[in-house]
Amino acid sequence: MPRVDVLEKITELFRNKGGSLYGGEAVTQEQHALQAAKLAEESGASPALIASALLHDVGHLLHSLPEDAPDDGVDDLHESLGYRFLNRWFGPEVSEPVRMHVDAKRYLCAVDPSYLETLSPPSLQSLQLQGGPMNPAEVSAYEAEPHYAASLVVRRWDDQAKDPHLATPPLAHYLPYLREVLTTSH
Repeated sequence: MPRVDVLEKITELFRNKGGSLYGGEAVTQEQHALQAAKLAEESGASPALIASALLHDVGHLLHSLPEDAPDDGVDDLHESLGYRFLNRWFGPEVSEPVRMHVDAKRYLCAVDPSYLETLSPPSLQSLQLQGGPMNPAEVSAYEAEPHYAASLVVRRWDDQAKDPHLATPPLAHYLPYLREVLTTSH
């Protein structure tokens, strides 16, 4: 797939599956992604981090599991699916925070007990499917990851991007950021 076509593929994914509910929250997948990207942009984040915020849950758009899969005890492993898709087209500054954003939740639950109290019921449900809070060895390994800090920032935007009334720019507004950080090696 040529570089330009991956942007068309991403646009198509949002067009076809972006209207599905975001894991039991009061927003759609597209609203959630756009809100995370808006938070990143408003914070002055780099284009790569804005792209990562926008695409952190793209794995949900890539699988064919039902929206209620977590209710059946199924972890969709969307972070791995999203990472594998994005890693072909974007550098690690985009794809690694996507791969790590689920572990960021597990990490924050382990190191900050008050963080656990901020999670919504669907996020608590997915936390259990994803392995629960990290143990001390997992915490140490996670902190050694090169993109550890970026993944925590993406995680915070992920947690905040669940407002059914928040207006955002359309997907097209964020495509220039994606275009800017596409790698030239593919």
